Amino acid sequence: MLMRTDPFRELDRLTQQLMGSTGTWSKPSVMPMDAYREGDDYVIAFDLPGVTADAIDIDVERNMLTVRAERRPTAKGEDVQMELSERPLGVFSRQIVLADTLDTENIKADYEAGVLTLRIPIAERAKPRKVTISATGNGRKEISG
Repeated sequence: MLMRTDPFRELDRLTQQLMGSTGTWSKPSVMPMDAYREGDDYVIAFDLPGVTADAIDIDVERNMLTVRAERRPTAKGEDVQMELSERPLGVFSRQIVLADTLDTENIKADYEAGVLTLRIPIAERAKPRKVTISATGNGRKEISG
């Protein structure tokens, strides 16, 4: 079997193994994410390839959003011999402080193709609105004196 090697990737992998860089519940690894506004929603997308939906935990306490996920090793049979293992295993976590302008009571979460997408609506009080001006009288005042 032919395999291209990248000496720097191999060095990174060895460093991670020696330093114990795999995530644990007490010291999780960071997961990559994107965040953007789409219409009336704030969208946060997390990359979690190889994680099953039941291994993802989402919590909101006040304005602190916490996402934790665990990538577990695949089941191995007796006749399986690992040739190469570069995919990190363990726990991944991310905490984000959400603005008061977001409606944390109505967060929607979808998980598809290894991407967890959270949609958080913008609160009604934070949306732009017009203020009407009420006119009283004719608008003129006389100064006498």
